[in-house]
Amino acid sequence: MDLRKLKTLIDLVAASGISELEMSEGEDKVRIVKDALPAAPFTPAQTPPHAVSASDAHESASAPPEQAPPQGHVLTSPMVGTFYRAPSPEAAPFVQVGDPVEKGQTIGIIEAMKLLNEIEADEAGIVKEFLVENGQAVEYGQPLLRISA
Repeated sequence: MDLRKLKTLIDLVAASGISELEMSEGEDKVRIVKDALPAAPFTPAQTPPHAVSASDAHESASAPPEQAPPQGHVLTSPMVGTFYRAPSPEAAPFVQVGDPVEKGQTIGIIEAMKLLNEIEADEAGIVKEFLVENGQAVEYGQPLLRISA
């Protein structure tokens, strides 16, 4: 199931008067329970691993950050996958810290389901910091790098 669709369902359950939602899509099955008690560790006889409590999702989303957000523009991941700074292991990185970038310039790639997706800068500026390592798994919306003018 698409993570954006799952997030939307969690938000809808949290905002509505319903306390539980169960949905199947193909082989995927998800059950969202609002204000549920903390669940015991997962065992195969219990709930599927996709089940998420709406209150748990909002607690983790509203938890205060451990550190102050970085200054400048933060480019975030548009998808889930593995982030690479170069087109191949032998090649030079697309950009390095200190390099100027233009809007639309490729700064890296994310491999998702065996497809390589170019990630482009959405603002012009100077690369100040990479917030993920080369070859690191990234989530949708996760900060990738910081660009400042």
